[in-house]
Amino acid sequence: MTARNVLLLLLPLLIASGCSSDEAEPPPGDPEVGQAAIREYGCGSCHVIPGIGGADGRTGPSLERIAKRVYLAGVLPNTPDDMVRWIREPEAVDPRTAMPNMGVSKSDARDITAYLYTLK
Repeated sequence: MTARNVLLLLLPLLIASGCSSDEAEPPPGDPEVGQAAIREYGCGSCHVIPGIGGADGRTGPSLERIAKRVYLAGVLPNTPDDMVRWIREPEAVDPRTAMPNMGVSKSDARDITAYLYTLK
């Protein structure tokens, strides 16, 4: 087996191992403020969100362990910047999404993202 073939076999493992890291810097924002913002915007009416009382909606996916997912909305890499983008402008990412634009401010989206990144 040539070195090129070995590299081709290992490449998916190398890429996958770089998709999620517990050692990455936490996203900007305040998780506690994000928890309050999640309640204020009513995110739990559509999503199950651990740590948020009454967040037991079934319209959208459960957000349990969202920090460990590779993709957001099935198309965006799960990065803090992309999560902020998705939260603020879901229809810009996927025009057919059922997720409404809730008018989330950039700072609230950062705080919500900080909270959601605690869900590992």
